[in-house]
Amino acid sequence: MPKLPELARNPLAFIAARWTPSPVTVRRATLSALVMSVVIVVTGGAVRLTGSGLGCPTAPRCVGDSWVPTEAMGVHGAIEFTNRMLTYVLCAAVGWAIIAVRSQKPVRRSLTRLGWAQFWMVVANAVLGAFTVLTGLNPYVVCVHFVLAAILIVIAVQMWQRAKEGDASPRPLVGKPVRQLTWLLTAATAALIVVGTVVTGAGPHAGDSSDVHRIPVDWKSVAQLHADLAWVVVALTAALWFVLRAVDAPIGPRDRSRDMFVVLMSQGVIGYVQYFTHLPEAVVGLHMFGACIVWIANLRVLLSLRERPFAEPGAVLPGPAQSGSAVSVGV
Repeated sequence: MPKLPELARNPLAFIAARWTPSPVTVRRATLSALVMSVVIVVTGGAVRLTGSGLGCPTAPRCVGDSWVPTEAMGVHGAIEFTNRMLTYVLCAAVGWAIIAVRSQKPVRRSLTRLGWAQFWMVVANAVLGAFTVLTGLNPYVVCVHFVLAAILIVIAVQMWQRAKEGDASPRPLVGKPVRQLTWLLTAATAALIVVGTVVTGAGPHAGDSSDVHRIPVDWKSVAQLHADLAWVVVALTAALWFVLRAVDAPIGPRDRSRDMFVVLMSQGVIGYVQYFTHLPEAVVGLHMFGACIVWIANLRVLLSLRERPFAEPGAVLPGPAQSGSAVSVGV
């Protein structure tokens, strides 16, 4: 039986054997995956805020036997279908990142693993998105849908950061108490995001013009808890910034904590504006975008507390075709 062409058997290896991207290209590819991870969250929010959550009432097809919306479905069908198509753009961005990191010389398995983790997270969230439609926008499923998107951003940020670093063991830049404070800040930020999804699941924006089940809690009470958690996150961020200055930490962690404080203040203004103006769709959408930026800012603070130098001359790292052996890597 004739062998398949090399391109069909292992397309990534075929491309890697003929192309070596520059470090700048790799960083741009990983950044594009991160950007699209945020875009898909924002456009998903736009679907809900325009009442287009069931614009395509079936999945994976849009309606009946049609994969695309019909003219009778109007603008809601077009909005929902556009968001579905953007999932393929996200897959393309993640695929481009995987190709770029796989084509580096030498191959960095840590980066390729992160790339594939992004891909499978996108697939999982796409399946859950279909389930969201099939359950008539069940608010609990919608909440999990957003949480998975936040996990995707975690992986994308880490891959983008690792593309700018070496593969040496991480070396802490600050002491253990500072790292513990930062982990506490991260936990509080994660709780803030999760409670925010509950506000969405209980609030007035059901995602469709018809009667959609909501989480049976007083959304204003949950919104107050969300605001209280936001102030906790602000306080922890300010405390971290002062501690970093007090211990004379490197400028990287100090700058990242300052950036997060600025982002939090901006997000807080948007949050209070949307609350006192009775949740206008445009402001709520901006707040969802801000939630992604807050999460990214927090992850950047966490990752700035350590460094991964490039390997010293003569150091050994795992090679692309060996898991238990090593190849020599220079600088």
